[in-house]
Amino acid sequence: MTRTSSIASAALALLGLANAAQAHQIWIEQPAGQKTAIVRFGEFGDNLREASPGLLDKFGKPTATLLSAKGDQAAAPQKTATGFALPFGAAAGDSIVAEDAGYPLYTRKQGDTETRNRYYPAARLVTSLAAQQPKLALDLVPSGQPGEFKLFFKGEPKAKTKVALVTQSGWSKEGHTDEQGVVKFDMPWQGTYVAEVSVNERAPGERQGAEGVEKFESVSYVTSLTYVKSDGLAPLPAGPAAAPNK
Repeated sequence: MTRTSSIASAALALLGLANAAQAHQIWIEQPAGQKTAIVRFGEFGDNLREASPGLLDKFGKPTATLLSAKGDQAAAPQKTATGFALPFGAAAGDSIVAEDAGYPLYTRKQGDTETRNRYYPAARLVTSLAAQQPKLALDLVPSGQPGEFKLFFKGEPKAKTKVALVTQSGWSKEGHTDEQGVVKFDMPWQGTYVAEVSVNERAPGERQGAEGVEKFESVSYVTSLTYVKSDGLAPLPAGPAAAPNK
């Protein structure tokens, strides 16, 4: 077991070792003092950021939207060697959401049965814990209370779902949403926190792909929320950077 949260481990078990890429999540980073953000792919708690060439190239065409009082601003991130760079960043009170609706379908084999499935990664960056409304299919948003978040799935509160909170050091804590979709965590340290959650929907569907209609039998939604806490105890240091997968 690695230092990362069990959300990734559960996803890995669900999708099979052959689909290690789908066990990852995406998250949004905006380094202190920077005016632009970047979408990462990997394991935040393991200090693992996938690169190109490598697993980062598995992505289709992620999209991102800046949510601010001035209105929504959408953009197509530009792929770099270590992530997808955004042309904007989040100022105080803003949020950014990102998703990849075009991630390639994958095949899972259980016994003699093979199924085509969809992996749907998404992420949100918030600059405060003020209450927000959902925008993503699977969306974890602040509730307006310290350390408290609310999970929505397709616009409705999602109850009894595991949420993991991780820091750059690999420290993690798990909680479960209540009947109203609310989960609460103690957040003792300064620094970056990433909350991670996944929901598997076993429902057939289809989407428009590059070569026509693509059909699938289930969807694995994985989403994250990034928040940088300015007060608290001095943060525990991150471990050494993990080598990206090829």
